[in-house]
Amino acid sequence: MEKEEIRDAAIRLTMMPRDTNAHGTVFGGIILSYIDVAGGVEAVRHTKHERFVTVAMKEVIFHEPVFIGDLVSFYAETLRVGNTSITVHVDVEAERFGNKGQKVLVTSADLTFVAINENREKVRIGS
Repeated sequence: MEKEEIRDAAIRLTMMPRDTNAHGTVFGGIILSYIDVAGGVEAVRHTKHERFVTVAMKEVIFHEPVFIGDLVSFYAETLRVGNTSITVHVDVEAERFGNKGQKVLVTSADLTFVAINENREKVRIGS
């Protein structure tokens, strides 16, 4: 029997009725906001720098809907670290509620964050 690959999600949460439209699917904007959060978590984890702002999120295409009760995982991976910026890839996966572990890839995105200081000024990562 093959072992399922265990990945450490940056964030994982169950979608609730407040996150949905009248058709029972989660608003795309909710997913986008969590992608942003997951990317920020990875940026801080990877660099140990505490403050970042989002400057770009590349094209996001939704391949599958997300429904009430789905357990949604946001997996983040660092692609590149520059002097003041970091690029992070985020995959979004939904585990269908009541379907015994059926998982679908919802979407993915590449985000770029810039390191800032307490005065909101751009700084070198690590300073």
